[in-house]
Amino acid sequence: MTADSDRHAMKMAKKKAARDKIMATKTDEKGLVMINTGKGKGKSSAAFGMIFRCIAHDMKCAVVQFIKGGMSTGERDLILGKFSDTCSFHTMGEGFTWETQDRDRDIEMAQAAWEKAKELIRDESHKMVLLDEINIALRYDYIDVNEVVTFLTEEKPHMTHVVLTGRNAKDELIEIADLVTEMELVKHPFRSGIKAQIGVEY
Repeated sequence: MTADSDRHAMKMAKKKAARDKIMATKTDEKGLVMINTGKGKGKSSAAFGMIFRCIAHDMKCAVVQFIKGGMSTGERDLILGKFSDTCSFHTMGEGFTWETQDRDRDIEMAQAAWEKAKELIRDESHKMVLLDEINIALRYDYIDVNEVVTFLTEEKPHMTHVVLTGRNAKDELIEIADLVTEMELVKHPFRSGIKAQIGVEY
C-alpha cells in the first residue's frame, strides 16, 4: 500500500469507530410520523418508495389518496394488480379543487378520506399508512389540522408509521412530526412546456 492509501485507511477506520459509537446509542424503535412537503417534485414518489419497501418485507400497509381522482397511475395499478393482499389502496378524492369546482363536495370527500385514514391507522396490523396529498386538504381547511394532530399524537398505535404528503405542510403537523423532508424546486420541465409523462409523474 502507498502512503496515501495508508492515510486513507487510517482516516476511514477512525470514521468507522466514531460512527459505530454513535450507532450503538440508537436503540429505540417507534412508529414515525413523516412529512414530505415543499414545491419540488418527488413527495408522493418518495412516500410510495417506502410503501413498496413495506410490501417487499411483507408488511401490511395502506394508502389513502385525498386529492387525486380516478386517473390511472403506475403505483396504484401495480398495487391493485399485484399486491392488494398486502397493501389496501383507497382513492378518495375526485381531483384537484380547480377541476371539481365544488368546495362542498371537496370537503365531503376529504372528510370521508380522513375517516378512512383513521380506520386504517387504528388497525395495528398496518405497519405504514400513506396519506397522499393530505397537506392539500389541510391547506384548504377541508380537514381540521388540530384534529389530525390530536389523532396522531393520542390515537396512532405506537409502532405504526404514518406518511403525509403534499405542499404547504401546516406548522402544527411539522411540530409533532418525527421526520420532515422539504423537496426544493430547482428546475422543472413543466416550466419548459413539457407535460406530465407516464413513468415520471404517474
